[in-house]
Amino acid sequence: MDPALAAQMSEAVAEKMFRYRRDESGWKTCREGNGVTVSWRPSTEFPGNLYRGEGVVDAAPRDVWACVKPCPGSLREAWDENVSSFEVIESISDTLCVTRTATPSAVMKLISPRDFVDLALATVQEDGTLVSSAANLEHPLCPPRPGFVRGLNHPCGCFCEPVPGEPGRTRLVTFFQTDLGGLLPQRVVDGFFPRSMAGFYANLRRAVRLEPAPAEGTEDPGPIQ
Repeated sequence: MDPALAAQMSEAVAEKMFRYRRDESGWKTCREGNGVTVSWRPSTEFPGNLYRGEGVVDAAPRDVWACVKPCPGSLREAWDENVSSFEVIESISDTLCVTRTATPSAVMKLISPRDFVDLALATVQEDGTLVSSAANLEHPLCPPRPGFVRGLNHPCGCFCEPVPGEPGRTRLVTFFQTDLGGLLPQRVVDGFFPRSMAGFYANLRRAVRLEPAPAEGTEDPGPIQ
């Protein structure tokens, strides 16, 4: 993929992510409990919803990032029950790559296995916040595969934010707006995402207790390693 075009596309997606993070208007809570709040509002990208999850994880941002980063070395498929495989299709730079994520069947197999091909960017902000932003694209090295419905991730990602005064805790804010494709009833889709996002936080909290990030100085400290 042309690096200049990829950079331009990823920067546009990242800007949308930062707008989502700043804009508090229009959100409606759809699930709340165990320190996690999931809310939604209509997406401006497709005829579906933009979902936001927010909760605090008892681990440093670096440890949380090791579990959620959309790049080489990610631990995502090891702990996330909604991810059956994760692979990097093309590394464009140290912070930008094309990924394929496969998901298993869900909701008693009403939702069949899906896969998603995304352009993913990782950045570090001045305050130490680690940010991932991603959106779907077509890539010649990853055409649709038998046994999977190709889904589309519209601008999505997460913010691993330091909690002031508490270096061992992270505020994790996630955004999902996914077209699952196929012919799923809307009620199935609307019920799946809030429950899935709540499970994401529960599974992540367990994972960070078992998978601490490497100590400082043992590897490249940049967001993509």
